[in-house]
Amino acid sequence: MPPPSTRQPRIYTRHGDDGTTGLLYGGRAPKGSPRIELNGAVDEAQAALGVARAESDPDAELDRLLVSLERDLYVLMAEVATLPEHRDKLVAGTTLVTGDMVAALEARIDDLLGRFDMPSDFVIPGHDRCSAALDLARTVVRRAERLVGTVPDLAGDSLVGPYLNRLSDLVWAMARWQEGEEHLVARGSRRRGRPAGAGPTGGADGSAAESGADGAAAESGPDGAAAESDSTGTGGDAG
Repeated sequence: MPPPSTRQPRIYTRHGDDGTTGLLYGGRAPKGSPRIELNGAVDEAQAALGVARAESDPDAELDRLLVSLERDLYVLMAEVATLPEHRDKLVAGTTLVTGDMVAALEARIDDLLGRFDMPSDFVIPGHDRCSAALDLARTVVRRAERLVGTVPDLAGDSLVGPYLNRLSDLVWAMARWQEGEEHLVARGSRRRGRPAGAGPTGGADGSAAESGADGAAAESGPDGAAAESDSTGTGGDAG
């Protein structure tokens, strides 16, 4: 039991029993509204990244990167949880996604992709627990990105959408990095990526990633036909 002088915060308020949830800087929204659905998906993505972090070595490069990304998502969720009439109260980098945050993701993508020759075919997830967790997290980030379009006030100057788009690319590259030098591709054979730099420090030996930060598509699908794909090379949403 805590000392009598220590007041423990309650994690329940009963305010949401009416089916609504409180928003930053005031107001409430139905729990099934697009804004809350979006933040729910981001919350899931953050948790999924945490699963990947649990598979990394403490204080390794991967661990530090995932902590940084998870913290970024708190900033993003704060922006999403703010009504348009209160956007002037948002603080850049604290409750508002900034261009620097998006640029930082692009720099990390470029760094990872510069370490290896990328496979040009779709990669089968599941090489190891860490890369599989990252691949799953990427799909949750993509779902959150798709939901951005359902919240009209995020379609203007907000960088929530671009951030989630680059984050999915980065998480995909991180999964390939953790796989190491070999990737099981959709057309049934293993492809080796030629290391061009240091391997990962978060678990697997060697490293690899697959696509560019510019959203280039994978060259082809399993049937040999040109495949329209996002930069993750998995046949998901174009991005």
